[in-house]
Amino acid sequence: MIKKNLIIRRFVVPVLVAIVFSLAAGCSNTDVLPAGVGADVGADNPYRKISAKEAYTMMNDLSDYTLLDVRTEEEFREIRIAGAILIPDNEIRIRAAAELPDKSAVILIYCRSGRRSANAAYELIGMGYKNVYDFGGIIDWPYSTIR
Repeated sequence: MIKKNLIIRRFVVPVLVAIVFSLAAGCSNTDVLPAGVGADVGADNPYRKISAKEAYTMMNDLSDYTLLDVRTEEEFREIRIAGAILIPDNEIRIRAAAELPDKSAVILIYCRSGRRSANAAYELIGMGYKNVYDFGGIIDWPYSTIR
């Protein structure tokens, strides 16, 4: 019986989790997104991964959005996208309510390579933010930056 439980925990559960996540990723509702922007995964609190081009288009088309850099202060001083505000990923939970009070506002998030921006996006979504878009890393940003 113990061996059977171990097999279930080590093999069956991860496979089921992978299936659920792949099915969720395949379901999309693009009605809630601006035209031409990535897929919505989940209806209530979606994680939206978009390209740098889609983020750039949104920055040009929308009059109201927040551009959020979640790297360190040192990285931010070295290079950043114009108009970005800095809240390091490890400070999101502490600072978001005060610095990002509108949970329905469009928030475009980036970091260096995309890992921290994804983590920050999930953190914000978990806190009830509704329009969070992760466009990955500044290393993939082909547009102008501030040095």
